[in-house]
Amino acid sequence: MEELNQILAAATRGIGDRYFRLPIDGGDPIYRERVYCYELYHQMRNRWPPDSPFTLNGEVDKRAHPILRRLDAANTIPDFLVHVPGNMEGNHAIIEVKPNGPSLPAIRSDIQKLNRFQDAVGYSRGLYLVYGDDADADIDRVAQEAERFNLQDTFELWIHSAVGAEAQRVF
Repeated sequence: MEELNQILAAATRGIGDRYFRLPIDGGDPIYRERVYCYELYHQMRNRWPPDSPFTLNGEVDKRAHPILRRLDAANTIPDFLVHVPGNMEGNHAIIEVKPNGPSLPAIRSDIQKLNRFQDAVGYSRGLYLVYGDDADADIDRVAQEAERFNLQDTFELWIHSAVGAEAQRVF
């Protein structure tokens, strides 16, 4: 799906401040991954090509999938899948999202999930999207973890560092 980069960039540019950081009564706005992801899904679906053979799905629970059980990938719930539902040959991209400052265990878990879905399940692309005002500060940490698992060439890191800006593909 050639358009995915453009769709993702434009969709992230369309995410408003109240979805980037959730306002809290009596406190400062905070990052909430689910709130961001739901708005990202909305923005991406609004830009999705009507003639695309691929479907964008969010949080697809894979526990009941018989093939993924055999591939040791059934106990995961990816943030987003770009695929042809019902056709394992139509697996295009898995996308994992984290707010800035993810813990090392969270980074490791997400990188391993992306790798498993690419290697074992056959997804062509694995995208790791970090969002937040200081998301640029996470580039080195994610790169080091990818190197640690020898996966730096198997997934893409995207950074969405400001409201109104497009996410940028870092590597």
